[in-house]
Amino acid sequence: MAKRTHTTELGNIACEELDELGAGKEGWFDDPNLLCALDTQSLALANRSVIVVLGWADSDGTRLKIRPELSPIEAEFVSAVEWLVFDEIRVVVAGTSSGYLLFFSLDGDLIHKQIVYPKRIIRLRVRGTKRDLTHETSSEEVCVVMPGIVARFDGSDIQNMLHQWFEDTESQFWDQTLKKRGSDDFGHSYGKLPYQSWSVSKYGTCADAAITGIMLPPLMEIQSTGHYFCGITVGEDAVISAFRLSEDNNRSLVGAILSKVVPVTFSTIASLSKMILGSDQTSPKKSEEKPQPFAQASPLTCLKDFPRKGEKLTLSPSGTLAAITDSLGRILLLDTQALVIVRLWKGYRDASCLFVEMLVKKDTAASNSSYYEPTKSDYCLCLVIHAPRKGIVEIWQMRTGPRLRAFQCAKGSKILQPTYRFGSSIASPYVPLEVFLLNGDSGQISVLSRTL
Repeated sequence: MAKRTHTTELGNIACEELDELGAGKEGWFDDPNLLCALDTQSLALANRSVIVVLGWADSDGTRLKIRPELSPIEAEFVSAVEWLVFDEIRVVVAGTSSGYLLFFSLDGDLIHKQIVYPKRIIRLRVRGTKRDLTHETSSEEVCVVMPGIVARFDGSDIQNMLHQWFEDTESQFWDQTLKKRGSDDFGHSYGKLPYQSWSVSKYGTCADAAITGIMLPPLMEIQSTGHYFCGITVGEDAVISAFRLSEDNNRSLVGAILSKVVPVTFSTIASLSKMILGSDQTSPKKSEEKPQPFAQASPLTCLKDFPRKGEKLTLSPSGTLAAITDSLGRILLLDTQALVIVRLWKGYRDASCLFVEMLVKKDTAASNSSYYEPTKSDYCLCLVIHAPRKGIVEIWQMRTGPRLRAFQCAKGSKILQPTYRFGSSIASPYVPLEVFLLNGDSGQISVLSRTL
Protein backbone atom coordinates (compact mmCIF):
# COMPACT_ATOMS: atom_id res chain seq x y z
CA MET A 1 0.00 0.00 0.00
CA ALA A 2 1.45 3.38 -1.04
CA LYS A 3 2.40 5.74 1.72
CA ARG A 4 -0.09 8.54 2.12
CA THR A 5 1.40 11.99 1.51
CA HIS A 6 -0.11 14.97 3.29
CA THR A 7 2.22 17.66 1.93
CA THR A 8 3.93 18.55 -1.35
CA GLU A 9 7.47 19.91 -1.26
CA LEU A 10 7.85 23.21 -3.11
CA GLY A 11 11.35 24.46 -2.44
CA ASN A 12 14.05 25.21 0.08
CA ILE A 13 15.14 28.47 1.72
CA ALA A 14 18.48 27.32 3.15
CA CYS A 15 21.14 29.92 2.30
CA GLU A 16 23.96 31.97 3.81
CA GLU A 17 21.73 35.02 4.25
CA LEU A 18 19.93 33.23 7.09
CA ASP A 19 23.10 32.96 9.20
CA GLU A 20 22.50 36.45 10.58
CA LEU A 21 19.12 35.30 11.87
CA GLY A 22 20.68 32.37 13.73
CA ALA A 23 20.03 29.62 11.18
CA GLY A 24 21.89 26.44 11.97
CA LYS A 25 21.64 26.84 15.73
CA GLU A 26 19.39 24.52 17.64
CA GLY A 27 15.94 26.00 18.18
CA TRP A 28 16.66 29.12 16.08
CA PHE A 29 13.26 28.89 14.40
CA ASP A 30 11.48 28.89 17.79
CA ASP A 31 12.95 32.28 18.77
CA PRO A 32 9.99 34.56 19.70
CA ASN A 33 11.86 37.52 18.16
CA LEU A 34 11.96 35.79 14.76
CA LEU A 35 9.17 37.08 12.50
CA CYS A 36 7.87 35.33 9.37
CA ALA A 37 5.66 36.50 6.50
CA LEU A 38 4.84 34.46 3.39
CA ASP A 39 3.99 35.47 -0.16
CA THR A 40 3.08 33.00 -2.91
CA GLN A 41 6.74 32.65 -3.95
CA SER A 42 8.77 34.55 -1.36
CA LEU A 43 9.40 34.55 2.36
CA ALA A 44 10.30 37.49 4.61
CA LEU A 45 12.13 36.68 7.85
CA ALA A 46 13.11 39.33 10.38
CA ASN A 47 14.77 39.70 13.72
CA ARG A 48 15.05 42.92 15.70
CA SER A 49 17.31 44.74 13.22
CA VAL A 50 17.34 43.07 9.79
CA ILE A 51 14.77 41.75 7.29
CA VAL A 52 15.78 38.92 4.94
CA VAL A 53 13.68 38.36 1.80
CA LEU A 54 14.09 34.99 0.07
CA GLY A 55 12.47 33.50 -3.00
CA TRP A 56 11.81 29.81 -2.40
CA ALA A 57 10.36 28.94 -5.83
CA ASP A 58 12.64 27.90 -8.70
CA SER A 59 11.46 30.89 -10.74
CA ASP A 60 12.29 33.37 -7.97
CA GLY A 61 15.88 33.58 -6.81
CA THR A 62 15.45 36.72 -4.71
CA ARG A 63 18.06 37.26 -2.00
CA LEU A 64 17.74 40.59 -0.19
CA LYS A 65 18.71 42.04 3.19
CA ILE A 66 16.96 45.16 4.43
CA ARG A 67 18.39 47.08 7.38
CA PRO A 68 15.82 49.65 8.54
CA GLU A 69 17.10 52.88 10.10
CA LEU A 70 16.02 52.48 13.72
CA SER A 71 16.40 54.91 16.61
CA PRO A 72 19.23 53.83 18.96
CA ILE A 73 18.04 56.37 21.55
CA GLU A 74 14.66 54.63 21.89
CA ALA A 75 16.20 51.15 21.40
CA GLU A 76 13.80 50.76 18.48
CA PHE A 77 13.50 47.34 16.85
CA VAL A 78 11.44 45.56 14.19
CA SER A 79 8.39 44.05 15.90
CA ALA A 80 6.16 42.98 12.97
CA VAL A 81 6.55 42.21 9.27
CA GLU A 82 4.10 41.50 6.45
CA TRP A 83 3.76 41.45 2.65
CA LEU A 84 1.52 43.77 0.62
CA VAL A 85 0.62 42.46 -2.85
CA PHE A 86 -1.24 44.58 -5.41
CA ASP A 87 -1.27 42.75 -8.77
CA GLU A 88 2.29 43.31 -10.04
CA ILE A 89 3.35 45.40 -7.03
CA ARG A 90 4.90 43.57 -4.07
CA VAL A 91 6.35 45.35 -1.05
CA VAL A 92 7.44 44.42 2.47
CA VAL A 93 6.00 46.35 5.42
CA ALA A 94 7.68 46.42 8.81
CA GLY A 95 6.23 47.66 12.10
CA THR A 96 8.58 48.91 14.81
CA SER A 97 8.57 49.07 18.60
CA SER A 98 8.15 52.87 18.37
CA GLY A 99 4.93 52.63 16.36
CA TYR A 100 6.26 53.32 12.86
CA LEU A 101 5.25 51.64 9.61
CA LEU A 102 8.07 51.23 7.08
CA PHE A 103 7.29 50.30 3.45
CA PHE A 104 10.17 48.75 1.45
CA SER A 105 10.48 47.83 -2.22
CA LEU A 106 12.08 44.55 -3.26
CA ASP A 107 15.20 46.56 -4.10
CA GLY A 108 15.47 47.55 -0.44
CA ASP A 109 14.38 51.19 -0.98
CA LEU A 110 12.31 52.91 1.71
CA ILE A 111 9.04 53.93 0.04
CA HIS A 112 7.14 55.39 2.97
CA LYS A 113 7.53 55.91 6.72
CA GLN A 114 4.67 56.88 9.01
CA ILE A 115 3.94 56.78 12.71
CA VAL A 116 0.67 55.23 13.81
CA TYR A 117 0.97 55.63 17.59
CA PRO A 118 4.08 55.64 19.84
CA LYS A 119 3.64 52.06 21.03
CA ARG A 120 5.04 48.74 19.89
CA ILE A 121 3.31 47.31 16.82
CA ILE A 122 2.40 43.73 17.73
CA ARG A 123 0.96 42.56 14.44
CA LEU A 124 0.04 43.59 10.90
CA ARG A 125 -3.07 42.01 9.42
CA VAL A 126 -3.91 42.15 5.71
CA ARG A 127 -7.36 40.98 4.69
CA GLY A 128 -10.26 41.71 2.41
CA THR A 129 -13.74 40.58 1.48
CA LYS A 130 -15.21 40.69 -2.01
CA ARG A 131 -18.73 41.79 -2.81
CA ASP A 132 -20.82 38.66 -3.47
CA LEU A 133 -24.00 36.94 -2.29
CA THR A 134 -22.76 36.83 1.30
CA HIS A 135 -21.20 40.32 1.41
CA GLU A 136 -23.08 43.46 0.35
CA THR A 137 -19.89 45.53 0.20
CA SER A 138 -16.23 44.87 -0.51
CA SER A 139 -13.50 45.86 1.93
CA GLU A 140 -9.71 45.64 1.78
CA GLU A 141 -7.56 46.82 4.64
CA VAL A 142 -4.37 46.68 6.64
CA CYS A 143 -4.97 46.39 10.37
CA VAL A 144 -2.24 47.51 12.79
CA VAL A 145 -2.39 45.98 16.27
CA MET A 146 -0.71 47.59 19.31
CA PRO A 147 -1.23 47.06 23.05
CA GLY A 148 -4.74 48.43 23.64
CA ILE A 149 -4.94 50.06 20.18
CA VAL A 150 -6.21 49.03 16.75
CA ALA A 151 -5.67 51.07 13.58
CA ARG A 152 -7.08 50.56 10.10
CA PHE A 153 -5.61 51.64 6.75
CA ASP A 154 -7.78 51.33 3.65
CA GLY A 155 -6.20 49.20 0.95
CA SER A 156 -7.04 51.66 -1.84
CA ASP A 157 -5.12 54.48 -0.13
CA ILE A 158 -2.00 52.32 0.16
CA GLN A 159 -2.40 51.12 -3.41
CA ASN A 160 -2.59 54.67 -4.77
CA MET A 161 0.55 55.66 -2.89
CA LEU A 162 2.48 52.62 -4.12
CA HIS A 163 1.33 53.09 -7.72
CA GLN A 164 2.51 56.69 -7.63
CA TRP A 165 5.91 55.67 -6.25
CA PHE A 166 6.44 52.95 -8.87
CA GLU A 167 5.25 55.18 -11.71
CA ASP A 168 7.74 57.85 -10.69
CA THR A 169 10.48 55.25 -10.50
CA GLU A 170 9.74 53.75 -13.92
CA SER A 171 9.33 57.18 -15.54
CA GLN A 172 12.80 58.17 -14.36
CA PHE A 173 11.42 61.14 -12.44
CA TRP A 174 13.08 59.59 -9.43
CA ASP A 175 16.26 61.64 -9.19
CA GLN A 176 19.20 61.29 -6.86
CA THR A 177 18.17 64.26 -4.73
CA LEU A 178 15.33 62.23 -3.25
CA LYS A 179 17.73 59.49 -2.20
CA LYS A 180 19.96 62.08 -0.54
CA ARG A 181 17.20 63.26 1.74
CA GLY A 182 16.98 62.17 5.34
CA SER A 183 14.87 59.13 6.01
CA ASP A 184 12.11 61.22 7.61
CA ASP A 185 11.70 63.51 4.60
CA PHE A 186 12.00 60.59 2.23
CA GLY A 187 9.35 58.60 4.04
CA HIS A 188 6.86 61.49 3.85
CA SER A 189 7.52 62.36 0.20
CA TYR A 190 4.08 61.01 -0.78
CA GLY A 191 2.11 62.51 2.10
CA LYS A 192 0.55 60.89 5.11
CA LEU A 193 -1.67 57.87 4.60
CA PRO A 194 -5.14 58.41 6.10
CA TYR A 195 -6.22 55.92 8.74
CA GLN A 196 -8.54 55.43 11.70
CA SER A 197 -7.44 54.29 15.14
CA TRP A 198 -9.33 53.17 18.22
CA SER A 199 -8.46 52.63 21.87
CA VAL A 200 -9.65 49.15 22.85
CA SER A 201 -8.09 49.03 26.31
CA LYS A 202 -11.28 49.19 28.40
CA TYR A 203 -10.77 45.57 29.50
CA GLY A 204 -6.97 45.78 29.62
CA THR A 205 -4.23 45.78 27.01
CA CYS A 206 -4.56 43.26 24.21
CA ALA A 207 -2.08 40.62 23.09
CA ASP A 208 -3.73 40.36 19.66
CA ALA A 209 -6.70 41.89 17.86
CA ALA A 210 -8.51 41.98 14.52
CA ILE A 211 -11.20 43.90 12.67
CA THR A 212 -13.67 41.23 11.58
CA GLY A 213 -15.77 43.33 9.20
CA ILE A 214 -18.56 45.87 8.91
CA MET A 215 -21.40 45.69 11.45
CA LEU A 216 -24.76 47.38 11.94
CA PRO A 217 -24.91 50.77 13.69
CA PRO A 218 -26.42 51.04 17.18
CA LEU A 219 -30.20 51.27 17.42
CA MET A 220 -30.28 55.04 18.10
CA GLU A 221 -28.16 55.71 15.00
CA ILE A 222 -29.81 53.32 12.56
CA GLN A 223 -30.06 56.14 9.97
CA SER A 224 -26.34 56.86 10.16
CA THR A 225 -24.49 56.84 6.84
CA GLY A 226 -21.15 56.02 8.46
CA HIS A 227 -19.62 52.58 8.70
CA TYR A 228 -19.12 50.67 11.90
CA PHE A 229 -16.60 47.86 12.26
CA CYS A 230 -16.50 44.96 14.70
CA GLY A 231 -13.22 44.66 16.60
CA ILE A 232 -12.17 41.54 18.53
CA THR A 233 -9.30 41.57 21.05
CA VAL A 234 -7.64 38.90 23.21
CA GLY A 235 -5.45 39.57 26.23
CA GLU A 236 -4.55 38.99 29.87
CA ASP A 237 -7.41 40.70 31.74
CA ALA A 238 -10.14 39.61 29.32
CA VAL A 239 -9.68 36.46 27.27
CA ILE A 240 -11.95 37.90 24.55
CA SER A 241 -13.41 41.39 24.12
CA ALA A 242 -15.61 42.83 21.38
CA PHE A 243 -16.06 46.46 20.35
CA ARG A 244 -18.14 48.46 17.87
CA LEU A 245 -15.68 50.75 16.09
CA SER A 246 -17.03 53.97 14.61
CA GLU A 247 -15.55 55.12 11.31
CA ASP A 248 -14.64 58.43 12.95
CA ASN A 249 -15.15 60.15 16.29
CA ASN A 250 -17.98 62.42 15.09
CA ARG A 251 -20.47 59.71 14.18
CA SER A 252 -22.41 59.56 17.42
CA LEU A 253 -25.07 62.13 18.28
CA VAL A 254 -23.16 63.25 21.37
CA GLY A 255 -19.93 63.41 19.39
CA ALA A 256 -21.57 65.54 16.71
CA ILE A 257 -22.86 68.02 19.32
CA LEU A 258 -19.49 68.21 21.06
CA SER A 259 -17.67 68.69 17.78
CA LYS A 260 -19.77 71.83 17.17
CA VAL A 261 -19.94 73.26 20.68
CA VAL A 262 -16.41 72.67 22.00
CA PRO A 263 -14.49 74.52 19.22
CA VAL A 264 -16.75 77.56 19.46
CA THR A 265 -16.46 77.66 23.26
CA PHE A 266 -12.69 77.26 23.14
CA SER A 267 -12.39 79.99 20.49
CA THR A 268 -14.47 82.43 22.60
CA ILE A 269 -12.39 81.76 25.73
CA ALA A 270 -9.15 82.15 23.77
CA SER A 271 -10.30 85.50 22.31
CA LEU A 272 -11.25 86.86 25.75
CA SER A 273 -7.94 85.77 27.26
CA LYS A 274 -6.03 87.56 24.50
CA MET A 275 -8.01 90.78 25.11
CA ILE A 276 -7.31 90.67 28.86
CA LEU A 277 -3.77 89.30 28.96
CA GLY A 278 -2.51 90.37 25.56
CA SER A 279 -1.38 88.12 22.75
CA ASP A 280 1.67 85.93 23.14
CA GLN A 281 4.42 87.23 20.89
CA THR A 282 6.64 84.16 21.14
CA SER A 283 6.38 81.98 18.07
CA PRO A 284 5.81 78.32 18.92
CA LYS A 285 8.42 75.80 17.90
CA LYS A 286 7.57 73.26 15.27
CA SER A 287 6.10 70.35 17.18
CA GLU A 288 6.90 66.74 16.49
CA GLU A 289 4.45 64.67 14.51
CA LYS A 290 1.61 63.53 16.74
CA PRO A 291 -0.75 60.61 16.19
CA GLN A 292 -4.31 61.48 15.36
CA PRO A 293 -7.01 61.25 18.06
CA PHE A 294 -8.87 57.99 18.58
CA ALA A 295 -12.25 57.38 17.03
CA GLN A 296 -15.10 56.05 19.15
CA ALA A 297 -14.92 52.42 20.30
CA SER A 298 -18.00 51.14 22.14
CA PRO A 299 -17.55 47.95 24.21
CA LEU A 300 -20.01 45.18 23.36
CA THR A 301 -19.02 42.23 25.55
CA CYS A 302 -16.07 40.48 27.16
CA LEU A 303 -15.13 37.10 28.60
CA LYS A 304 -13.10 37.11 31.83
CA ASP A 305 -11.94 33.74 33.13
CA PHE A 306 -8.95 34.15 35.44
CA PRO A 307 -6.25 32.81 35.20
CA ARG A 308 -6.90 32.11 31.52
CA LYS A 309 -5.26 34.61 29.13
CA GLY A 310 -5.92 35.09 25.44
CA GLU A 311 -2.77 34.73 23.34
CA LYS A 312 -3.29 34.60 19.57
CA LEU A 313 -6.18 35.12 17.17
CA THR A 314 -6.70 34.08 13.56
CA LEU A 315 -9.64 34.98 11.30
CA SER A 316 -11.50 32.98 8.67
CA PRO A 317 -11.54 34.52 5.15
CA SER A 318 -15.02 35.98 5.66
CA GLY A 319 -14.23 37.19 9.18
CA THR A 320 -17.23 35.34 10.64
CA LEU A 321 -15.10 32.87 12.62
CA ALA A 322 -12.06 33.42 14.81
CA ALA A 323 -9.80 30.77 16.34
CA ILE A 324 -8.31 31.94 19.64
CA THR A 325 -5.56 30.21 21.62
CA ASP A 326 -5.19 30.75 25.36
CA SER A 327 -2.66 30.18 28.14
CA LEU A 328 -4.38 26.99 29.35
CA GLY A 329 -3.80 25.11 26.11
CA ARG A 330 -7.33 25.58 24.77
CA ILE A 331 -8.52 26.72 21.36
CA LEU A 332 -11.79 28.65 21.22
CA LEU A 333 -13.82 28.97 18.02
CA LEU A 334 -15.71 32.27 18.13
CA ASP A 335 -18.66 33.27 15.96
CA THR A 336 -17.75 36.94 15.47
CA GLN A 337 -21.28 37.94 14.44
CA ALA A 338 -23.19 36.33 17.30
CA LEU A 339 -20.18 36.77 19.65
CA VAL A 340 -20.62 33.22 20.93
CA ILE A 341 -18.08 30.42 21.46
CA VAL A 342 -19.25 27.59 19.19
CA ARG A 343 -16.45 25.06 19.74
CA LEU A 344 -13.62 24.25 22.14
CA TRP A 345 -10.47 22.12 21.89
CA LYS A 346 -8.33 21.18 24.91
CA GLY A 347 -4.73 20.06 25.29
CA TYR A 348 -3.04 22.27 22.67
CA ARG A 349 -0.43 24.37 24.51
CA ASP A 350 1.64 26.72 22.32
CA ALA A 351 -0.56 25.80 19.34
CA SER A 352 -0.89 27.82 16.14
CA CYS A 353 -4.04 27.94 14.02
CA LEU A 354 -4.81 28.86 10.41
CA PHE A 355 -7.93 28.45 8.33
CA VAL A 356 -7.72 26.45 5.11
CA GLU A 357 -10.10 25.36 2.36
CA MET A 358 -10.11 21.64 1.57
CA LEU A 359 -11.48 19.95 -1.55
CA VAL A 360 -14.07 17.51 -0.19
CA LYS A 361 -16.49 17.36 -3.15
CA LYS A 362 -14.01 16.13 -5.75
CA ASP A 363 -16.10 13.04 -6.63
CA THR A 364 -19.16 14.96 -7.80
CA ALA A 365 -20.57 14.41 -11.30
CA ALA A 366 -18.95 17.58 -12.61
CA SER A 367 -15.50 16.24 -11.73
CA ASN A 368 -15.84 13.45 -14.34
CA SER A 369 -14.38 15.82 -16.90
CA SER A 370 -10.57 15.98 -16.90
CA TYR A 371 -10.85 19.72 -17.58
CA TYR A 372 -13.06 20.41 -14.60
CA GLU A 373 -11.80 23.25 -12.44
CA PRO A 374 -13.10 23.24 -8.84
CA THR A 375 -15.24 26.19 -7.80
CA LYS A 376 -15.67 27.77 -4.39
CA SER A 377 -18.64 25.49 -3.59
CA ASP A 378 -16.40 22.42 -3.94
CA TYR A 379 -14.31 23.48 -0.95
CA CYS A 380 -15.14 23.40 2.74
CA LEU A 381 -13.64 25.58 5.43
CA CYS A 382 -11.33 23.79 7.87
CA LEU A 383 -9.04 24.74 10.72
CA VAL A 384 -5.39 23.66 10.72
CA ILE A 385 -3.94 23.21 14.22
CA HIS A 386 -0.19 22.87 14.68
CA ALA A 387 0.62 21.44 18.11
CA PRO A 388 4.44 21.70 18.45
CA ARG A 389 4.56 19.92 21.81
CA LYS A 390 2.83 16.91 20.25
CA GLY A 391 4.70 17.27 16.96
CA ILE A 392 1.51 16.96 14.90
CA VAL A 393 -0.66 18.91 12.48
CA GLU A 394 -4.43 18.36 12.56
CA ILE A 395 -7.19 19.49 10.20
CA TRP A 396 -10.74 19.92 11.53
CA GLN A 397 -13.85 20.63 9.49
CA MET A 398 -15.80 23.77 10.37
CA ARG A 399 -17.87 24.45 12.29
CA THR A 400 -18.65 21.23 14.09
CA GLY A 401 -17.25 18.62 11.71
CA PRO A 402 -14.83 15.82 12.54
CA ARG A 403 -11.06 15.72 12.44
CA LEU A 404 -10.26 15.04 8.80
CA ARG A 405 -6.52 14.51 8.99
CA ALA A 406 -3.60 14.26 11.43
CA PHE A 407 0.07 13.72 10.64
CA GLN A 408 3.48 14.11 12.24
CA CYS A 409 5.69 17.13 11.51
CA ALA A 410 9.35 17.80 12.22
CA LYS A 411 10.45 19.66 15.34
CA GLY A 412 11.08 23.34 14.66
CA SER A 413 8.34 23.64 12.02
CA LYS A 414 5.82 26.43 11.54
CA ILE A 415 2.57 26.74 9.61
CA LEU A 416 2.31 29.83 7.40
CA GLN A 417 -0.19 31.33 4.99
CA PRO A 418 0.36 33.59 1.97
CA THR A 419 -0.81 37.14 2.49
CA TYR A 420 -4.08 38.38 1.02
CA ARG A 421 -3.71 39.67 -2.56
CA PHE A 422 -5.40 43.04 -3.07
CA GLY A 423 -7.61 43.67 -6.08
CA SER A 424 -7.95 40.08 -7.26
CA SER A 425 -10.91 39.83 -9.63
CA ILE A 426 -14.02 37.87 -8.71
CA ALA A 427 -14.21 36.65 -12.34
CA SER A 428 -10.77 35.01 -12.16
CA PRO A 429 -10.49 31.28 -11.24
CA TYR A 430 -11.09 30.68 -7.57
CA VAL A 431 -7.90 30.35 -5.53
CA PRO A 432 -8.58 28.44 -2.31
CA LEU A 433 -6.96 29.30 0.99
CA GLU A 434 -3.80 27.23 1.48
CA VAL A 435 -1.48 26.50 4.39
CA PHE A 436 2.28 25.96 4.07
CA LEU A 437 4.61 24.09 6.39
CA LEU A 438 8.16 25.40 6.87
CA ASN A 439 10.84 23.24 8.47
CA GLY A 440 13.31 25.58 10.14
CA ASP A 441 16.08 22.97 10.43
CA SER A 442 16.12 21.75 6.83
CA GLY A 443 14.71 24.90 5.19
CA GLN A 444 12.15 22.82 3.32
CA ILE A 445 8.84 24.50 2.52
CA SER A 446 5.77 22.39 1.65
CA VAL A 447 2.09 22.96 1.02
CA LEU A 448 -0.66 20.93 2.66
CA SER A 449 -2.59 18.77 0.22
CA ARG A 450 -6.01 20.22 -0.61
CA THR A 451 -7.72 16.89 -1.28
CA LEU A 452 -9.05 14.46 1.29
